[in-house]
Amino acid sequence: MMHKDTVHHSGVLEILDTTLRDGEQTPGVSFTPADKLQIARMLLGQLHVDRIEVGSARVSDGEFEGVRTIIDWAAARGDAQAVEILGFIDHGRSAEWVRNAGGQCINFLAKGSEHHCRVQLKKTPRQHFDDVAKEIRLAHEMGLKINLYLEDWSNGMRHSLDYVFSMMASLKDLPVQRFMLADTLGILTPEEVTRFIGWMRSAFPEIRLDFHGHNDYGLAAANGLAAANAGVSGIHTTINGLGERTGNLPLAQLVTGIHDLTCRRTRIHEKMLVRSSEMIQSISGKRCAWNTPVTGDDVFTQTCGVHADGDKKGDLYCNALLPERFGCARHYALGKLSGKASIERNLDEMGLDLDPEVREKVLQKVIRIGDRKKQIDAADLPFIIADVLNRPCDMPLRVADYRVESRAHKLPKAWVTVEYQNQTVEESATGDGGYDAFVKALRKILRKLHISVPRLLDYQVRIPPGGKTDALVETSITWQINGRSVVTTGVECDQLAAAIVATEKMLNTILQPGATNVSK
Repeated sequence: MMHKDTVHHSGVLEILDTTLRDGEQTPGVSFTPADKLQIARMLLGQLHVDRIEVGSARVSDGEFEGVRTIIDWAAARGDAQAVEILGFIDHGRSAEWVRNAGGQCINFLAKGSEHHCRVQLKKTPRQHFDDVAKEIRLAHEMGLKINLYLEDWSNGMRHSLDYVFSMMASLKDLPVQRFMLADTLGILTPEEVTRFIGWMRSAFPEIRLDFHGHNDYGLAAANGLAAANAGVSGIHTTINGLGERTGNLPLAQLVTGIHDLTCRRTRIHEKMLVRSSEMIQSISGKRCAWNTPVTGDDVFTQTCGVHADGDKKGDLYCNALLPERFGCARHYALGKLSGKASIERNLDEMGLDLDPEVREKVLQKVIRIGDRKKQIDAADLPFIIADVLNRPCDMPLRVADYRVESRAHKLPKAWVTVEYQNQTVEESATGDGGYDAFVKALRKILRKLHISVPRLLDYQVRIPPGGKTDALVETSITWQINGRSVVTTGVECDQLAAAIVATEKMLNTILQPGATNVSK
């Protein structure tokens, strides 16, 4: 992968991802050095971002270790120049820290508004400009490449334009590769982004500009598109929009918007957008909203039966954001808004063929269940069909019995009994939790039965708002089966019991002919 510079007039837009630096400022998020390396490998090696900002100088010993580990890995693959570290105007201490970590590029943080300069630094603009210039020269003498953040640039352009232009005039001839324009408080509108960047490019046509947006008014993606159309060289993002307050510009939204709505292009590998989002959700513990564009759990789900019918007849309810583009599949939800087309889509994906009158009865059953606000997944269809036909559901495998014991200062232990094809198999195991112990015992049994267990992707528990201690619990588990996501749900008074019901459904789903095509 190449990371060479592009001119700001080029159609190719550089992406700097700052998940590992600005994204780590998300409340409750802290990456270990091992986490940072894993994320860096994904960003450069699989997503193909152009540059990554991996940390801040002089933060901690752990930060130094994480940064140095990433740089060593990147250098081994010829990408060390793509790794950048935030530094401060601190008389060379940040620059020395970056150099000692093996870094090649430092992103200095300077004040982009007169208000920040005078109030936070207690300095005149000239004093600050001189300090920044000295820092740039010192880092250059150390052999580092330099980019310069203009923190609070958005307020600077609104309220102290002379300050911003004086700063640029005093620094533009120094060895700065990029001036990075920060909407630090997420206050700009797309119209302002277009106008302000236009002024900057007109006044300083030879410089390279990056745009760094925040999402306080929900305009980060729109502002990113405006910046791209205004001619910036690069835009900064984070995976899932991680960052303090409302976060930064989300990578997936920017990339798809750039590719579909502008004449610019990026080098991002779109097929990795959803997978990278899931990885960051897992590591950070911060989940995406269900309706987050591209990466939300439900964005490729059609609920209305009319939509399913229109898609069947001619993809009438599809836009350019096709799920296949991102390695996903469209799902047609089951519930009170379902129509025949929704039922048919799900049955076809599962390889189930029913007579028209049976399909109609299944549809009415699904609608009645949906009216009671109960969640229905595709994996529930065999059970609904069995109920409609008034016959036992074909369940080749049954969890006949289980016992889970939890005690203070000891790992939980589970005893599990499974019946399958006239066999009864028992096993026990310990685990980090009750369900983990159950699954480990179950895996022992299934190995004896030569049944493979799919990978668990997600585990969610839902209790009705205001529910009491005896409330029903709904546990939904997402599994990866044959490269697809399958959701099974259990509803019981006990969370563990609900999870076991969901697991039993999954096992009987994969044992049904053609059923492994159920997709998320």
